[in-house]
Amino acid sequence: MTEVKSYRDLMVWQKSMDLVVICYKLTSQFPKTEIYGLSSQIQRAAVSIPANIAEGKGRNHLGDYIRHLSIANGSLKELETHLMIVGRLGYLKDEELKVTLNKCEEIGRMLHSLMEKLAQKKKE
Repeated sequence: MTEVKSYRDLMVWQKSMDLVVICYKLTSQFPKTEIYGLSSQIQRAAVSIPANIAEGKGRNHLGDYIRHLSIANGSLKELETHLMIVGRLGYLKDEELKVTLNKCEEIGRMLHSLMEKLAQKKKE
């Protein structure tokens, strides 16, 4: 595994940042009654993903890094759930929802892979 100098070099962080932008654009379409409800929840969960990746990378201990990646993954699952709820409520077009959930799945795979590699490194 090549040593990554900065969290900004991580593809999973970059894709997570893109997901934040997507989520903010999507929530801008929601009814104004959702501004303190689902819109806020979606935005907070989305922001938490790259923030925890960055915070974990900034920690001095590998175990802390892995723990923060796990927190990021939890926020990702929370985001997916909120997106499925807004899909059921009809706030998003089916295609928008599908594309966004596919991005979530990709990020989830990347997080899992990174956690596995780091866990292996920790055992060495």
